[in-house]
Amino acid sequence: MNIVNTIEEVRDKVKSWRKEGSTIGLVTTMGYLHEGHESLIKRAVSENDKVVVSVFVNPTQFGPNEDLKTYPRDITRDGELCESAGASLIFNPEPSTMYYKDASTTINVKGLTEGLCGAKRPVHFGGVCLVVSKLFNIVTPDRAYFGEKDAQQLAVIKRMVRDLNFNIEIIGCPIIREADGLAKSSRNAYLSKDERKAAVVLSKSLECGKKALNSGERNADKVKKIIIQKLNSESLAKIDYVEIVDSLNLKPVSNIDGNILVAIAVYIGKIRLIDNFTFKI
Repeated sequence: MNIVNTIEEVRDKVKSWRKEGSTIGLVTTMGYLHEGHESLIKRAVSENDKVVVSVFVNPTQFGPNEDLKTYPRDITRDGELCESAGASLIFNPEPSTMYYKDASTTINVKGLTEGLCGAKRPVHFGGVCLVVSKLFNIVTPDRAYFGEKDAQQLAVIKRMVRDLNFNIEIIGCPIIREADGLAKSSRNAYLSKDERKAAVVLSKSLECGKKALNSGERNADKVKKIIIQKLNSESLAKIDYVEIVDSLNLKPVSNIDGNILVAIAVYIGKIRLIDNFTFKI
């Protein structure tokens, strides 16, 4: 697998591809890739001539008490997955390559970042937008692919791309799950055996909420209570949030009469996991 570490190498490779008339897809990751990332790469490979995968644990999206130092890393394993999925290039820079010591530019997408994960992680989406915009400028892809598991992130990036006039198509891809329903996540590697069993309660609680909606329940508080009740049945689970919001603007709704996002964040032991589903009337 061709792995490069500098911005100049990526730009030179992209320049040569453009001369050939190739289209370019981008999959941005923090590494320790799993089947969810693999599905993004394969989708990108099917829709573009060349695919760049960025592997970069981005320091600007981690808060002071979060897991930046311990976030799992394995570039050899990542390279094997990217090669088998058909990627053309991995961009694996150091933080010093991506950020000047005296950098002073920030990006803030107002309105979409205050709730859900943004409520407890105030620096997170600013860091996401900053690194993604830099990767867009470095790779200049035609299309970029993001998982729908990170639903708020996807909404924020779509808005940033619109507002800043990036000429890039943003494509959301379905959540990939384990056989028992747990959404694929790099942080699943942190879970102990007992915690891994307990983590299934996230998807099970969402199934309870989905069942209520499919049965005609339209009161958001009642649907949330059903989800919360299921989550509370697992002793290792500690709820961060359970929210039902408008799919477009991410504002909470009380009466469900349009397209909604049902999103949860739950601690299993010390590990924070997220999951969601969308529902359309």
